[in-house]
Amino acid sequence: MSTDGRDLAPGAPRLDEDHHVHSTFSDDAVSTPAQNLAAAARAGLRRVRMVDHVRTTSTHVPAMLAAVRALPPVDGLEVLTGVEAKVLDTGGRVDAPADVLAALGTPDGPDRVLLADHQLPGPDGPWSPRTVRERLDAGAVRPADVVEMLVTATARAVERTGRAQLAHPFSVLPKVGLTEDDVPDDLLDALAAVLVASGTPAEVNEKWDCPGPRVRARWAQAGVLLVASTDAHVADDVGRYRRLAAAGTGGRTA
Repeated sequence: MSTDGRDLAPGAPRLDEDHHVHSTFSDDAVSTPAQNLAAAARAGLRRVRMVDHVRTTSTHVPAMLAAVRALPPVDGLEVLTGVEAKVLDTGGRVDAPADVLAALGTPDGPDRVLLADHQLPGPDGPWSPRTVRERLDAGAVRPADVVEMLVTATARAVERTGRAQLAHPFSVLPKVGLTEDDVPDDLLDALAAVLVASGTPAEVNEKWDCPGPRVRARWAQAGVLLVASTDAHVADDVGRYRRLAAAGTGGRTA
């Protein structure tokens, strides 16, 4: 498999980049930043984003950033940083420490916050997939309501944070019994407009296989910057694209 994008559809996100890699600073990952760096070099990557999970109460970000910045340089490999946090509600609040969000893009902070839909951001806070399914089954909310909450919350979070990246867009929908087909074109276009205006990249995520071809094509046409990510939690997965390479993923290169 070529990792430089030459074997993909025109404008596809480059597969010699990985914009979402976790280390032992995340409680569900097993590889150190140094091991991930070595894996990125072995995979021939030109760019890798070291990312770890946070919540509003997290205190490990300075240590994580220091560990990444202490890594030895690798010729031809650019190392970026980020924190991954869920969107909390339809107002666009993000589950990350305020000082970390304030430092995004500065010498003391991570490059970007990866906005994740681990749960559905409701008007009163995050709803678990189980809660969403129960409310759908009871008729308390409609599928269209769920989709609108998700898109509205994501757009507002992008606008509030200023330096974001969409992590595995729409990955919560299958967990609540919906699909990307339930997202109408007008909402896709509205979110695309926010992403383009803010220069916010959206992942094409290997692990969660999202977003799908329809969303990728529509966002690419709108000018959204699509970037490849493995969401690796172990070094062996860094820069390894099976689904994306097979799909000839469509999008604009980074």
